This record gives sequence, C-alpha cells and structure tokens, in this order.
Amino acid sequence: MPEPHALQALAGRYLRVRARTQRLAEPLSAEDACVQSMPDASPAKWHLAHTTWFFETFVLAAHVPGYEAFDPSFRMLFNSYYQQVGERHPRARRGLLTRPSLQQVQDYRDAVDERMLALLESMVRGTRKGPEACRAIGDLVELGLQHEQQHQELLLTDIKHLLSCHPLWPAYMPDPVPPGGPGDAQDDAVPALHWLPVQRGLHETGHAGQGFAFDNELPRHAVFLQAAEIASRPVSNAEFLAFVRSGGYGQPQWWLAEGWDWREAQQLLHPWYWRSTGAAEAGWQEFSLHGALPLHPARPVAHLSYYEADAYARWAGARLPTEAEWEAAMAPHWPLAEEEGVEGPQESDRVRLHPWPMAQEAGGMQLGQVWEWTQSSYAAYPGFRVAEGAVGEYNGKFMVNQYVLRGGSCLTPPGHARASYRNFFPAAARWQMTGLRLARDAG
Repeated sequence: MPEPHALQALAGRYLRVRARTQRLAEPLSAEDACVQSMPDASPAKWHLAHTTWFFETFVLAAHVPGYEAFDPSFRMLFNSYYQQVGERHPRARRGLLTRPSLQQVQDYRDAVDERMLALLESMVRGTRKGPEACRAIGDLVELGLQHEQQHQELLLTDIKHLLSCHPLWPAYMPDPVPPGGPGDAQDDAVPALHWLPVQRGLHETGHAGQGFAFDNELPRHAVFLQAAEIASRPVSNAEFLAFVRSGGYGQPQWWLAEGWDWREAQQLLHPWYWRSTGAAEAGWQEFSLHGALPLHPARPVAHLSYYEADAYARWAGARLPTEAEWEAAMAPHWPLAEEEGVEGPQESDRVRLHPWPMAQEAGGMQLGQVWEWTQSSYAAYPGFRVAEGAVGEYNGKFMVNQYVLRGGSCLTPPGHARASYRNFFPAAARWQMTGLRLARDAG
C-alpha cells in the first residue's frame, strides 16, 4: 500500500495538473472552446471533459462503491477510443457538441475533482481497505495525470490550428517576451551544428525503471547499432528556408513516393504555418499561439510532417535517426534540458508557447523544443504486453502506420517527457510541434 506521504504528494500533484489545464483554457471564449477545425483536432471543451471522464470512468466508477455518474450521457459523449467502455461519439463530430455547455463541463470538472480528492483523502487516512486496491487506484490516478498532460499539449496545438484558420491570425495570448524585451534573443545567427557520435555495438533502450513510464516504453532491452552520428541541435528555420528557396518542394528526387503524392495533392510549397510577405527573408512570417511572428532564423523549424522532414534530410545529405540512435545519443544529455534549464520544456505561462531561438551559449546541445521525427515505425518493443481491461487500449492498438517522435516540445508540460518517451503520429501529421534532427552513418 502506498505510504501516506506518497498519497498526499499524489493529491497535490492532482491539484496542480488539473489547475494547469484550467489555466490553459482561461484565454478561450465559449465560442473558441466549442469549434473543431479539422477531424484530427478536438475542441477545447472536449479536452476539458474527456480528461475528467478518464478519472470518473477508470477511478471513481470502478473503485467507489455506489458511485453515481455526474451525467450518464457523458460516458458516451466523452469516450475517445476505449471500445471496451462502450459507445463513443464520432471523433470528427466533436465540434457539433454544443451541449453540454462550457459551464456544465466546468461543473463536471469541479464535481469529479471533489470526489477524487475525497477518495485520495480516504486512502491517506487508511479508511479505504486493501493495499492492492490502493496501489491500483494510485497507479490509475498517475496514469490519468499523465494522460491529462498529454491533452494539455493537444489542447494547445488544436487551438493553434483553429486560430490559424482565422484570416487575421489572432493570438491565443500575448507574447510574455515581446520583441526587444528582456529575454528576447536578438542574435539571428544559427548555432553551429556539431555531430555527436553513436558508438557501434549494443545499447540499452527503453525506460530504465525510475518513475512513471507508459507501457510503450517497456521493456528496456538491448539494440545493436552501427556507428552513426547525430546532430547536436534540430534543423533551424534558416536551414529549412534554404530548402524551400532551392525549390525542394518541387523536386521529387528528395521525396518518398507517398510523400510526393501527398505534397502534390495539396500543392504545398512550404511548412504549414509559414507565409511569405515578400522576397526577402524578413518577409516570411510564421503563425504561433502569440499570433504572427517574424520567421526567426535561429528557431527550430516546426510543424513538419514526416514526409517534409525526410525530404529535407535527403536534400541535406543526411537522414533521420532511428529512435534507438536518438535515445543512445540524447539520453546522456537529457538532464541538461530539465535540470539545468537549457532549451528544455518550461511552464507555458512563464515563457513563449513557441520555439525560442537556439542559443549560442548552450554548448552546442539543443533539446526539448520540438518533437523530432525518427525513421522508426511505431511498433512494440520485444516482450511488450498489453495491460488487461480498457486501459490496455491506451497505446498498443495504435502500433501500425505511424512513426515515432522523440524529445518533447516547448508545449510539453514540464517534467512530462523523458529520454525514453515515445510519441507517435502518422506520416502526414503536422499540426503538432514537430521538427527534425539530422543523422548520418559514421565514416
């Protein structure tokens, strides 16, 4: 059974994570929160309700005797993909849910929070019997918090896509670091790129065992790698702009056949949130959650599909890393991002909700600003086992037709990502904060 201090810490963490979601929703109007801009995105109101549904469905309904649902219809309305739970409202039609209202969803969150905290308090006092039940509840609460943190990032990328559809490119919130203000990087120079060695031989990959990990990070296992090199930083806006200006979007030799067909069908000439306002580099802008920003040369390029990332890597005479190469090279540097505060994921209400210019003084290592595409298909690790019950649907059933991304982004909640974290998306997805880091064979 978890110790009382551990349960108290879990309750405190529950409050902090849930409060952060509320803060992220504060800049949104009721109209903002209801609209769905495309089938892949979800309305903010749905994110607020679904993350609450997770705790009600998997914790309260399963572990509180006689629990009465806040609204029985929510079990279907806010079920995402859990077939074993029951009916689901179609994902592409979530924006049609004008009812319940945003206020009713907020009331739902408040009611579930009250019951969750009461449950955790009963566990602290020891009035809930059974160490196995308490351990199971604690594990589900932690999974629910990690799940909510994932939706915090999705909420931001989904609202960004929604606002980008507006002809005026409105801001979600003002930039807390205005141009020329304290903390604004004035140096347009892109930091030098260094090549980090990946030694030939066996490397351990996967979660090492300390702290939380999703099931797709397990089990830790050995992978044999050939000697390779991986870039010390992601590809910058300036570097990707050179690809655009060289005609890379119109040259099929750089593209996978499926990627070329995708590009042709959409007549793409540059990354999604870019627009040109003139011939000079200063004429390019990119959309951010702070509205339109000049295309800063030293920012990591973001919102690329796998197809675009792979095409650029070929054009640059390199390739995308495998996920095992990425982890072997980046894991030793991972504390740099979160412990020393260098280019790591930060609190979204303290810094920009957009990649910041890569710093010259970072010692050459840049990490945690954009999710980085790898060439690895999303598949199970050797020995992977799907958990029993509906929570077993969390990751395993999506292990097909997707690619792995590593590293976290500027929108990832602080402390959520880790070196073994495996994000995954289809090759055409680019509304997430996705970029790339180059790799090449050694010698």
